Amino acid sequence: MKMAMIVAMDEDGFIGKGNRLPWRLASDMARFKRLTVGGGVNSVIMGRKTWNSLPASFRPLPERVNIVMSRDSGWQAGGARVAPHVERAIEISFSEGSEECWVVGGAQVYEMFLEKVSEIHVTTVHTIQSGDIRFPKWDRGGWSEMVVDNCESDDENECGSTYSVWTRS
Repeated sequence: MKMAMIVAMDEDGFIGKGNRLPWRLASDMARFKRLTVGGGVNSVIMGRKTWNSLPASFRPLPERVNIVMSRDSGWQAGGARVAPHVERAIEISFSEGSEECWVVGGAQVYEMFLEKVSEIHVTTVHTIQSGDIRFPKWDRGGWSEMVVDNCESDDENECGSTYSVWTRS
């Protein structure tokens, strides 16, 4: 099973503000859906705050196994499988027959899985200081970057961005 991470961050590494995305990028949202749904059974792993930040109409994220990390053993939500630790989240994804497992945030969950993933899909949003939550410290020394796409700002994308895929060297 492929383990990957997908994140959008500004040039300073900020990924969120007030438990929301700090920018509106239709191109990135479409890419997120296309990649995480894929062509088979895929799962997404997220923290409880990320789950809560999704609009109610998108919970659970359709066509994907939704796994929510929570230390609260009593927490539950319709359409979500709860995992108290990394190994359980991976076990759920594997037992559901997922071909790909996508870690989708937030910061604490990204940090927990950083050593487990073989790819990190990064959309760098061309703005600075746009949030209050950062992506965790990441030593990019053992990774190779391939720039895939550049997007200019327009009516549906309030900032320009660069999409790249990082793979372990």
